[in-house]
Amino acid sequence: MSELSFEQMLEDSVKTIRNGEIVQGTVIDVKEDEIILNIGYKADGIITKSEYSNDPSIVLADVVHPGDTMEAKVLKVNDGEGQVILTYKRLAAEKGNKRLEEAFETQEVLKAPVTQVLDGGLCVNVEETRVFIPASLVSDTYEKDLSKYADQEIEFVITEFNPRRRRIIGNRKQLLLAEKAEKQKALMERIHAGDTVTGVVKNVTDFGAFIDLGGADGLLHISEMSWGRVENPKKVFRVGDEVKVLIKEINGDKIALSLKFPEENPWLTAPEKFAVGNIVKGRVARMTDFGAFVELAPGVDALLHVSQISREHVAKPSDVLSIGQEVEAKVVDFNGEDKKISLSMKALEPVAAPESAKTAEEEPAEE
Repeated sequence: MSELSFEQMLEDSVKTIRNGEIVQGTVIDVKEDEIILNIGYKADGIITKSEYSNDPSIVLADVVHPGDTMEAKVLKVNDGEGQVILTYKRLAAEKGNKRLEEAFETQEVLKAPVTQVLDGGLCVNVEETRVFIPASLVSDTYEKDLSKYADQEIEFVITEFNPRRRRIIGNRKQLLLAEKAEKQKALMERIHAGDTVTGVVKNVTDFGAFIDLGGADGLLHISEMSWGRVENPKKVFRVGDEVKVLIKEINGDKIALSLKFPEENPWLTAPEKFAVGNIVKGRVARMTDFGAFVELAPGVDALLHVSQISREHVAKPSDVLSIGQEVEAKVVDFNGEDKKISLSMKALEPVAAPESAKTAEEEPAEE
């Protein structure tokens, strides 16, 4: 048997490697553009910066240090200079793909930082694998500006997994909707018509305000904002205002709210304040051809008929009155059941003396 040379024995004692093989090594040196590893082979392994990460701004010396143990995949056993070219990012991406495939199948909730904000959505990285979250799946409400998500960690699920087409889609909206449904269910089990709750103004429209009750939104209609009259909800409420509201009605998932608390109903004290014969003051709220409606208190209007405005003839109320004008009148009728009050300004005017009496007063007495 022929004896083996020292070089042959040394070569046989060193492991062999193949392209595509996964190897483990110890970092020997970290340079600006490459990492050098001892992989137990006759040649050291090289990971270039571009094969470590897709991030061009990364500083290798900040993330890898001599003595660190790393796994990498062999790209080329001999690059022509006797070096073994390795890739870290591709191995990480393969692991990431496998991780994401499992998450897709089990619908696991993942959490990862946003690495890029695009016009059409967000990009996140899971173990060096890129996941795209379209703008329509970022939130349960439309968001025009997604910049606030930059560098934030967000939760999502994988709803589409197709690595061959490089299409891995994340969905954050699904989680938000599920969370909202749970909160809504808990809220609906807790609240009842007649309860007083605290909420936050979420949106204000011409017809009312939507109040976030912590699980569902309730509508505070303009007609329920006050016992008095509200012309423009936007002058009364602002988004973010905290308000205490009465739950007026619950119909399915619709919640009607009110600020007209029963104990504050102005008609409770109206029989005493506006009894027949009382002299009252109020402001003209609106006018018709047959009379003017005078607001005596928030939620309490009284009719001043055109025939009761003056002892002089008045063709229509707008000839002598104006909206917002303060008037004084006498209560001539009160109907608490129908919530109707009638006023008279004429009743406060002095009664003119008869014509014959005037003549007698003007003629001198005979001597």
